[in-house]
Amino acid sequence: MQTGYYSSAAGMVTQFNRLDTIANNLANVNTAGYKEDNVIVGDFLRMLKEARDDLPNANQTKEGAAFLNRTLTKSPQVVDSFTDFSVGDLTKTSNTLDFALSKDDLFFAVRTPQGIRLTRDGSFTLNPEGKLVNKQGYEVLGEDYKTSNAGITFAQDDAVITADKNGQISTNVPGSFNMVVKTKLLVVQPDNLRELKKDGDNLYRLENEESFNVVKNSGAVSQGFIEKSNVNAVKMMTQLIEANRLIGMYQKAMDTQMNDMNTEAIQKLAKKA
Repeated sequence: MQTGYYSSAAGMVTQFNRLDTIANNLANVNTAGYKEDNVIVGDFLRMLKEARDDLPNANQTKEGAAFLNRTLTKSPQVVDSFTDFSVGDLTKTSNTLDFALSKDDLFFAVRTPQGIRLTRDGSFTLNPEGKLVNKQGYEVLGEDYKTSNAGITFAQDDAVITADKNGQISTNVPGSFNMVVKTKLLVVQPDNLRELKKDGDNLYRLENEESFNVVKNSGAVSQGFIEKSNVNAVKMMTQLIEANRLIGMYQKAMDTQMNDMNTEAIQKLAKKA
């Protein structure tokens, strides 16, 4: 059995998976609040060996020979994936209803038909009913969402809307410039960022909807700013080129294994016969 052929095929499939992730990152390079995804390439036998034994098998033993053989014929594969939650650049928009978070483990919360979802995209707007919503029309939740069972609503005569660093929203008294404190943006901190799963529409879900902490004094809310994607386009293009070159190398190795080596073997066998 030509183990090199199957290892090369596995390596090519792994690079195709990398390409999918890289392409998705590049497609969202201009998506507000988007977080870069990455994959980890490894092989199962090596990880199992490192976790099982503190030291390698002794040399010149049956076990050592078996481990060496498995190591030489191991196949690369995607063994894990993760999301980089580092903060993207904050861009000033001067839009009253644009909000950005300057800390990487904080999120806004919205109510969807599937339940509460978290987001870093704070480009909000008002729907015809005066409710604060995100781009998909989902209600942005305030800190009192459990008791009020409603989102954040503004009146038609709320001409001035301000928010402090903690997300406390104030509006003007109708007909004057005096400000009155209203509701507060719900800013949450998940118990574990690794538990967050991308759910489409630039939203994240938690297996347990309530496995987050409400951050009352975050000091991280910036009104009139939007957080850009943290995808580094230059780095992604470099990885794209690298993955394509590796695919070409694996393809050449497969061709050599299947054609050149087989042809040489057949010719040598024919001469001996």
